[in-house]
Formats: sequence, C-alpha cells, structure tokens
Amino acid sequence: MDTIEKTRTADNREIVRAFIDALFTKGDLAAVDEYLAEDFLDHDPPVDPDTGREGMRRAAALFRGAFPDWHSTPDFLVAENDMVVERFSATGTQLGEIFGAPATGRTVTLRGINIFRLREGRIVERWGRLDDLGLLRQLGLVQGPE
Repeated sequence: MDTIEKTRTADNREIVRAFIDALFTKGDLAAVDEYLAEDFLDHDPPVDPDTGREGMRRAAALFRGAFPDWHSTPDFLVAENDMVVERFSATGTQLGEIFGAPATGRTVTLRGINIFRLREGRIVERWGRLDDLGLLRQLGLVQGPE
C-alpha cells in the first residue's frame, strides 16, 4: 500500500469515527448530511425500511429520543482502502418509549458490527449486524435465558 492509500485509509477510519460520534453519541442529526453521500445505501437498516439517509436519521432520532444519553463507543475500527469495519458497544438510560416498551430508567447496552464503504470522503454504503435480540431482552419485550 503506498502513502496515498495509507493516508486515505486512515482518513476513512477517522470519518467513520467522527460520524458515529456526531450522530449517535452527540445526537447531531445534521451529521447525516455531512457524512453520508446523497446516494447512501443502508443494506441493513436498523429500525426503518428506508435504506437511504433519512432512514439513518430517523434511527438516530428514535434512539436519542428513548435514550437521551446514548453513547456509542467503537471497540475497534479496521480500515482497508475504502472499507471500514466497526465493532461497537452503545449504552443509554431508557427515559422514553421505544419499540412499545415504556421508559424504565434502566441502562441498556447494544453491541454490533458495522461495515462502511466510503467514496471521496463520504460514507456510501453500510452493512450491519446488531444484537437486536439482546436489546429487546433488556427492554423486557422478549423473554429468554438469563
């Protein structure tokens, strides 16, 4: 990998880190416009069937509405050329309703993995796997083994 490719790879890693921090930890919905390309495609939308930028904005608003202190921490970021893989842990105190679960005041944790593809400094695609079942259990919406 030459110096330009190394620099671009490092830049892509920092763009993803900044995007996650701005949108999910700080709750800045304008981060969608700043970091996601106009033709952004979410292959695995977390809560909304909209696979574009507005679906991502609504997902962030939903989580921030229910968990005003939502904080997403990248456990690690791995970058290779135009791809960045993030494994994360996010936590928040449930002070609002989400997925039909009333506010409990409890802190929940959501873990997951995201893969982002970037083009010219903007995120153009996302693939993700979130621990949806673990979150639903913590919210009391699904019963399962402890």
